[in-house]
Amino acid sequence: MSYPEKKEVSTLENVVSGKSKKASRVKSTSDEAEADEQEIFTVVEESPQYPGGEEARVKFLQDNLRYPDKAREDGIQGTVYISFVVETDGAITDIRVLRGIGSGCDEEAVRAIKKMPRWIAGKQRGKPVRVQFNMPIVFTLAG
Repeated sequence: MSYPEKKEVSTLENVVSGKSKKASRVKSTSDEAEADEQEIFTVVEESPQYPGGEEARVKFLQDNLRYPDKAREDGIQGTVYISFVVETDGAITDIRVLRGIGSGCDEEAVRAIKKMPRWIAGKQRGKPVRVQFNMPIVFTLAG
């Protein structure tokens, strides 16, 4: 399977504990012709947005993530790094675990991402484009 060429990599730090760092928007200085609809951007003029903003996204994850029993029993904590594509219609596709911590946490992070509502698509030159989005999800045991 081949994937469209990717440009630069940008990440967004956002954790379930409510601590959040905003992604900076980077303007492209490229003079390339209009992008192929299948191209996946990693840096865009307008980043994809979760409906309701950052706080709504954190709340969604807090409300929908369940700490896996096995991870709780094994005392597993850490960060699962997820990557996905926000499509031109806001749908979430191509969900992947970039780096996991096991004990069911990776699968739980993917399950929660699959439940997310459609996002507001990212834009390049005023048009919706496919954008790769990286999201760390932190699992921390209370106590």
